[in-house]
Amino acid sequence: VQLVESGGGLVQAGGSLRLSCAGSGRTFSGYAVGWFRQAPGKERELMASIRWSGGNTYYVDSVKGRFTISGDNAKNTVFLQMNSLKPEDTGVYYCAAHYTGFSSNIAFDTRLWKYWGQGTLVTVSS
Repeated sequence: VQLVESGGGLVQAGGSLRLSCAGSGRTFSGYAVGWFRQAPGKERELMASIRWSGGNTYYVDSVKGRFTISGDNAKNTVFLQMNSLKPEDTGVYYCAAHYTGFSSNIAFDTRLWKYWGQGTLVTVSS
């Protein structure tokens, strides 16, 4: 699976951005797709994920109510709609995928995610 992110940029606090993660090579069926953020000087952290089969979603507490993860089957693409952005949302956002089979467990460890995109930078100014 090859993943290509797009949609990052510079936005003022309170603004919105939509990130896209396009998958190629195979469909996301049976996979979970997640968005990780790596802020300067910090470890990569899972922000949101979606299980392609069933649509189960996960959000870290800091983005609940502001971010929405969704998928488009026809385009084999996952989106992350980010609203009410805050300066602390700044970082490089990575799309990642791993095969889940029938498991609905959330994989927080980055080592469990096999496929990664190149990352897209999001900068939120105050």
